[in-house]
Amino acid sequence: MNALQLSDRDFRTLAARVTELAADYLASLGERRTFPEVSGNASQEAFGAALPEKGLGAAALDALPQVLNLSRPPSPRFFGYVLGSGDPVAAVADLLASILNQNVTAWRSAPAAVALERHLVDALAAALGCHGHRGSFCGGGSMANLMALAMAREARLPANASDGRHGVVYASSEVHMSIHKAMALLGFGRAQLRLIPTDASFRMSLAHLREAIASDHAAGHLPFAVVASSGTVNTGSIDPLAEIAALCREHRLWMHIDGAYGALAALAVPERFAGLSGADSLSLDPHKWLYQPLDCGVLLFRDEQAARAAFSYTGDYARSLAQDPLESFAFFEESLELSRRFRALKLWLSLRYHGLDAFRRAIRADLHHAQQLAQQVAASPHLELSAPVALSAVCFRYQSGSAAPDGDRLNAAILERVIERGRVYLSNATLHGRFVLRACFVNHRTTEADVAQIVPEVLAAADEVLAARA
Repeated sequence: MNALQLSDRDFRTLAARVTELAADYLASLGERRTFPEVSGNASQEAFGAALPEKGLGAAALDALPQVLNLSRPPSPRFFGYVLGSGDPVAAVADLLASILNQNVTAWRSAPAAVALERHLVDALAAALGCHGHRGSFCGGGSMANLMALAMAREARLPANASDGRHGVVYASSEVHMSIHKAMALLGFGRAQLRLIPTDASFRMSLAHLREAIASDHAAGHLPFAVVASSGTVNTGSIDPLAEIAALCREHRLWMHIDGAYGALAALAVPERFAGLSGADSLSLDPHKWLYQPLDCGVLLFRDEQAARAAFSYTGDYARSLAQDPLESFAFFEESLELSRRFRALKLWLSLRYHGLDAFRRAIRADLHHAQQLAQQVAASPHLELSAPVALSAVCFRYQSGSAAPDGDRLNAAILERVIERGRVYLSNATLHGRFVLRACFVNHRTTEADVAQIVPEVLAAADEVLAARA
């Protein structure tokens, strides 16, 4: 037997032990702290032992409880960032995907995986009202946004075959940081990303966008794309998608929608996402609002030829000899990635197990929880809402009565204390230059009772911080 090969009996034993460990962990989530009591040094020391020269066998698994105990758990009271809660059905599928170990690069290397992914992409697009859009799975919104802007460049300012020309991209001042990174990676430079002011609801101002495009045209610049946000990371605001789509058609600009946070909520509240289908490309993150384990991103696009223009460059060693259109299909002709894991399996199994209606109800529950928290914040004389609640992100501040810098420092200290207390987990944002507390609901485990703990925890943390300053 090969040195790395397991017997059937050993694999069943290991899998059963890990499954039992996982089941116990899931059962304990309600009682666990939302962040472990551990320091950076302690976490480093816990896993700093030298790798063994001789294998430990089944005893290697003895360290797994320590991994669980020092991890930030997917708690029902985790409200930080925009991070899905991890459906256990999908986790089971991930185990099988790793066993299959398919490289989902082309049909000939992974026939079931390619067929399943292509069908699931089409079904997702149709469910969002983007009938006819194609696409593929990827690591997340950052990769999807990078690929989308690469497609936009090739569609409007072809650069792959020769030196690229300078071009300008427009996005709101609330756009995700991945767009800044994509501009730099594509050779444009961040100075060629025009950040458009937002209105009182943190949505891109159409008037300012129109003015910026006209100004760049007059100066001899080359506008080629607009990035609209379908759920900004700070506040969940949705840009005026239909109006931006019309403006893009008027000026022959590529319209990309960063929907990594919010667009999948269109499954539950489609009326909030008018204009979504007008996108030339659209990024999605099922590991956010479809509650999938990381990583699970999707890029949808209207024109397959635009994807091929951006990404098709195949060496002879990878070229398919098949003539059948299905059997000759290769994702690497439409994607930046060559090696690709079987990401679609977990979402496919999760959707089959629960059904689309269950996901719609879970999303609506998250939206309800956000409104519940907003009402509780508004009812507290010590707290104030910092932005309208467009989706499931709630931004608020403790009202200190101090000048802005002192108020910012106080709210930062309150957030730090909330996390130290370990009962709820919040994050932060900066709005109009002010530090704010932020709770985001993309968590299928959260109940109304969990939401009701947020305001008392913030007020208790504030009391402790103020007492320590006295």
